Amino acid sequence: MKLFRTLSLLASTAVLSGALSMAGQTTPAHAASFVVSEAQFDKMFPNRSPFYTYRGLTDALSAYPEFANSGDEATRKREAAAFLANVSHETAGLRYVVEQNTSNYPHYCDRSQPYGCPAGVAAYYGRGPLQLSWNYNYKAAGDALHIDLLRNPGQVERDPVTAWKAGLWSWNTQTGDGTTTPHDAIVNNKGFGETIRSLNGALECDGKNPHELNDRINLYKQFVGLLGTDVGDGNISC
Repeated sequence: MKLFRTLSLLASTAVLSGALSMAGQTTPAHAASFVVSEAQFDKMFPNRSPFYTYRGLTDALSAYPEFANSGDEATRKREAAAFLANVSHETAGLRYVVEQNTSNYPHYCDRSQPYGCPAGVAAYYGRGPLQLSWNYNYKAAGDALHIDLLRNPGQVERDPVTAWKAGLWSWNTQTGDGTTTPHDAIVNNKGFGETIRSLNGALECDGKNPHELNDRINLYKQFVGLLGTDVGDGNISC
């Protein structure tokens, strides 16, 4: 996601104040109801970096409670699968926390923005599950999440919850090169292909990079199958 411009021991069965009691801790109800279990998450990402914890993801869900929580069960599962498939593609199965091509780092400072690049010209490289990049995306994501990511972009690679929140910000609020957010694309049955268009359509859609496109699609098929649903009726490709 590089071109956005505008970018889980046993549970108690008793629900207390909107949370489930778990092994001396509490898990918010929205996290406990997440359609992807920790065991399923582990199957999706068997070789992931220790940085990308399941707890980090479920703790981040409070920022966008509509994510994987809209529509019927099949829709909720499709959205989670679609998000995680794109995440897997962007990070090589959650192995990479930061962009690997360091020569790109200085390119992500848009000096035309009035707030500039206070963390440094080379500070806004891709980080996190959807590889948040560019100073204007760090600014917009930070404003939405009430975190000063413009001056402290490194928080996305130091704090798993912040990293997941930044990915969910992109997914739930940005249209990129598409006409809808990835969240709305799945909820409104426009298809997985529209999530690709919103995330990286300029580089992968309309026949531009079929290898990258097909990798995302194959991951989506794999993940919906693991979650016990199907790809839906919308266009799976772009």
